[in-house]
Amino acid sequence: MSDSTFAYDEQLPRVPLPTLEESCTRFLHWSAPLLTSDEYAATAATVEDLLRPDSPARVLHADLERYNETPGVGSWLDEFWPSRYLGRRDRIALNANFFFLFRDDTALATSTSADQSERAAALTAAAVNYKLRLDREEIPPATQRGTRLNMAQNKFLFSETRIPGAPQDTVRVPYSADWPGHSEARHIVVFYRGNMFRMDVIGPGGAPYTVEDLTAGLQALMKAGTRRAATNAAPGHLTTLARADWAPVYAALRPANSAAFETIETALFCVCLEDFAPRDTHHACDQLLHGDSGNRWFDKAVSFIVFADGTSGINVEHCGLDGTTILSFVDTLLEAPVTAHTEQSGAQPQGLPAAEPIDFLLGPESKTEIATAAASFAQFAADTATTTVSFDFGTARAKQLGISPDALAQLSYQLAHRRSKGITGATYESIATRQFRNGRTEAMRVVTQEMLDFVAAVEDSAVDRDGKLAALRTAAEAHVRRAQECQRGEAPEQHLWELQWIQRRRGEELGATEPMAFFDSPGWIISRDDYLSTSSAPSVNIEFFGFGSTSPKCIGIAYVLLPQRFNLYLATPKHVAQQMHEFAEQLRIAVAELTGLLGG
Repeated sequence: MSDSTFAYDEQLPRVPLPTLEESCTRFLHWSAPLLTSDEYAATAATVEDLLRPDSPARVLHADLERYNETPGVGSWLDEFWPSRYLGRRDRIALNANFFFLFRDDTALATSTSADQSERAAALTAAAVNYKLRLDREEIPPATQRGTRLNMAQNKFLFSETRIPGAPQDTVRVPYSADWPGHSEARHIVVFYRGNMFRMDVIGPGGAPYTVEDLTAGLQALMKAGTRRAATNAAPGHLTTLARADWAPVYAALRPANSAAFETIETALFCVCLEDFAPRDTHHACDQLLHGDSGNRWFDKAVSFIVFADGTSGINVEHCGLDGTTILSFVDTLLEAPVTAHTEQSGAQPQGLPAAEPIDFLLGPESKTEIATAAASFAQFAADTATTTVSFDFGTARAKQLGISPDALAQLSYQLAHRRSKGITGATYESIATRQFRNGRTEAMRVVTQEMLDFVAAVEDSAVDRDGKLAALRTAAEAHVRRAQECQRGEAPEQHLWELQWIQRRRGEELGATEPMAFFDSPGWIISRDDYLSTSSAPSVNIEFFGFGSTSPKCIGIAYVLLPQRFNLYLATPKHVAQQMHEFAEQLRIAVAELTGLLGG
């Protein structure tokens, strides 16, 4: 078989579909450490009700089995992901989109000057090369420890745009029934000072523009966009609205602006040029997360953001793309000099790329909506507190100490959280499952009984060093076992959640409308009410990774854990910012304490 990009996708194993009994048993076990005995008993009673022979859950699970066996369905989760991501009705900007801050010493970066237009042109040229290779299915299938990974998400890298709608959003994307095959688009959208431009990156004959041509094109657009767009005339602000609010505004705007929307929605990706240099790394991260929303289109799958000093990163819309796919993409872009990309793509000098402003016809009502959206999002961003934490410590040292690096990180979070807030709360960790057909991620719940015992032991002055160390290692081993369960597709939450979604989608036609008390049980509510939401991005080309908080009390923890460094970006609502800063301080202490305990 050829090693073409998607050659093995259909041959990957399917995500296993657990039985209802398996998921219920596992869920009770997973939620128990966070529940009082009364809460556990109440949850167990609802589980018993869920498992009765005539319960609606039996009907819904049978329908899920039917769906899983339907020809053309790659995974029983194929309907779950659109419901989870496209079904959300709140903002995606800051709440769901994620970012990576690129290192400034990668091969791509050092093959250009730090000039903003050159750096942006190099990223564009590299991405166009990737796109053309993907069209020819020449991107090698990814592997991890010898296991092939699903490549389907690569189909969502270029020309994917989320479209606001009711009752849920939709996606315009190539490789779909509505848009068969790869995108034939040859343009990108460039933002500068809130002005939007279409710029071709592939010439009329099909050859990409050289990096010199792209640099000149971007410089010309920056000159054309010198005057900052009025706040109420920058439609990008609208993409920050809650999806329920954006949907009717979009529907009203589109008829008079169909050409502008068509240009944006079919564009390969966005390039957002900022007219300032970030004050420091933390400031760069914040700008990548939210920035000036008039200079963004948060519904676009991929937006490269380049600052005045050449600092750069990416903002990603999450519905079709997970971090692992984006990491592979940006690693490929950043690990080669721009000359290698342009030689591979067959770029040819063609002069200044074709470009034009993207103009919207906006009435007084639309301008008011845009200005209101801008002010609301600026306040929302201001009401989000963030910080960065860095350690000169990494996976190499953790392995020398004989512990899983991720387990050490997660144990440190739990200890720091207990010390900063005085409680242990629900903690989510994203576990990649791309070794399965259409695999994405699994929801891991970090708080085990062993984790509670570890925190208690470390905090108990009566427990000696050996006792503390034994509790640490036991908790780390339990963490690894649970992560392996998730990697095998044996986690309960998404299965049970999908049954709830099926009832919403077609419960009436299935005759399964009876309310299920389980979804109001203490276990379901408490174990998913995150105090910490965590995800890691291991790439040497990334300096920081980040996303927003997921609830009024949650700390979002995005971490880059590499052989010699451990960088974290934390986000939480401003009204609990002090708790986040205290957590960060306790985390510094916890990492030092645990490595010392391990003999470091």
